[in-house]
Amino acid sequence: MTVPLGQFVPDIHSATPAYLQLAGKLTEAIHGGLWRHDVALPSERTLADALSISRSTARKAIDVLCQRGMLNRKRGSGTYVNAAAPSLPTLQQPLSRLTHFSEELRRRNMTPGSRWLLREVGLADAEETLSLGLSPSAPVSRLKRLRLADGVVIGIESTTIPRQYLPRPIEVEDSLYAYLDANQGAPSRALQHIRAVNATLEQSRVAGIKRGAAMLFITRVGYLDNGCAIELTHSYYRSEYYDFLAELRR
Repeated sequence: MTVPLGQFVPDIHSATPAYLQLAGKLTEAIHGGLWRHDVALPSERTLADALSISRSTARKAIDVLCQRGMLNRKRGSGTYVNAAAPSLPTLQQPLSRLTHFSEELRRRNMTPGSRWLLREVGLADAEETLSLGLSPSAPVSRLKRLRLADGVVIGIESTTIPRQYLPRPIEVEDSLYAYLDANQGAPSRALQHIRAVNATLEQSRVAGIKRGAAMLFITRVGYLDNGCAIELTHSYYRSEYYDFLAELRR
């Protein structure tokens, strides 16, 4: 079967590097069955010519998928899909741009989803008071949910918003940032802290993963243009399906 390559053309207006866009599109195609086990992908030269990109861009995209175990280079023969290629999508989030989960998934033609665990109003605890600059026991809205990519659980997310910006958390259905945008309260910048942790018993139960599995623990504090903190989010993402990207220049 001849695969039309026009669908893999990178978006020149995207902040995501072209090679990562191509890697993501190739991943989706493999998951969708366009190339199956032990079938050769087009060569780097073919990809470069068909997509009007450099061979180095095509090579870097292939390198990414080889490092993830999806592809295997056979000297003198080509690049082939591995039998043990991961069956779930990988989400890459650039560190240089403030984005949200749903936005990044849709950029890669994946379907975002949520499974709500909690949407309630309460009083701020010590961490929320300090992180959001609130008065002691100020009212806050809390949301906790499983984050899904194409129906697969890849993370657990807990968010606290001062109640003045989110008086009825039950109204948030999908994207929190889209809801806040519509109500003029979305963060314009954020600070994130990222570290590696192991899944607790409770996390393994709700996410359907093994206890002790590797996860990325991300703490984000989002700020409005006026400098007020509006969001405190703790996220636990399955490390095999969630990458952070930083492009460095000299």
